[in-house]
Amino acid sequence: MNLFGGTISSLENGLNYASLKNKTIAQNIANVDTPNYKAKDVSFEKMLSEARNSTINANKTDIRHYDFTIKQSTPGVFSYENYQYRSNGNGVDMDAQQASLAENTIYYNALIDRISGKLNTLNTVIKGGR
Repeated sequence: MNLFGGTISSLENGLNYASLKNKTIAQNIANVDTPNYKAKDVSFEKMLSEARNSTINANKTDIRHYDFTIKQSTPGVFSYENYQYRSNGNGVDMDAQQASLAENTIYYNALIDRISGKLNTLNTVIKGGR
């Protein structure tokens, strides 16, 4: 039985994506002066497809063997390999990274507000409307 109808877990997945994207942007900004550094980004579509296709089932050869499933989670981080923004081979565009950071911060804060609203609603229900 799923108590929250999947909403909380969907919001949690969104927060995981936003957090990973924020770490990737921070890494790009930290390496803005590193020669031959290639900028990285996070693809939500890649994360979603990898989450769907990342289960490994055990091959049971005897009835005494246990059934188990292993979930492999590799985030959808990729590099812009052929992109060169500066003459030293660095592929980080500082203006684009700062804009992406601002956009991701707004997305993250919206998810936090939505989770807070959900939890406040549950709190009201638990307290009986008081």
